[in-house]
Amino acid sequence: MIAPDELMRLAIEKAREGIDSGQSPFGCAIARSNELISVAHNTVVATTDVTAHAEVNALRLGCKATNQIHLAGCIVATTCEPCPMCMAALHWARVETVYFGASIADADSAGFNELQVPAAEVLKIGGSRVALVSDVLSAECRDLFQRWLQRTDRIVY
Repeated sequence: MIAPDELMRLAIEKAREGIDSGQSPFGCAIARSNELISVAHNTVVATTDVTAHAEVNALRLGCKATNQIHLAGCIVATTCEPCPMCMAALHWARVETVYFGASIADADSAGFNELQVPAAEVLKIGGSRVALVSDVLSAECRDLFQRWLQRTDRIVY
């Protein structure tokens, strides 16, 4: 099985690639057992699509790669706590566990217009069975915001 911290390192690397290409500092990786299903970064700016968050992009790639709309048994590592849209999409994909690093507050501090609805609250209100684990390589994930803030061509949304 791919360990959550190993999966998170892949998400962090993908987020760095995204930052380097002018995108925002978010990455996500999905695995099932020993198989890496997908890795993606946020492409909101590149695609002019407000739904192109890292998690949604990784889900799209993962569903296409497996030819399934449900990713049961998959674990997800995402560099930041999923927003309500992404958490709902992860629920609908029926992933098993979501690991995240930085928090909504960290994203807000970096200038992102986050809804202040914790992912755990989305799961609770919705009666979801998705497990949520915080603080996985959180310092490295928070560093992505600093890397992004140093860019002069960044777009805040």
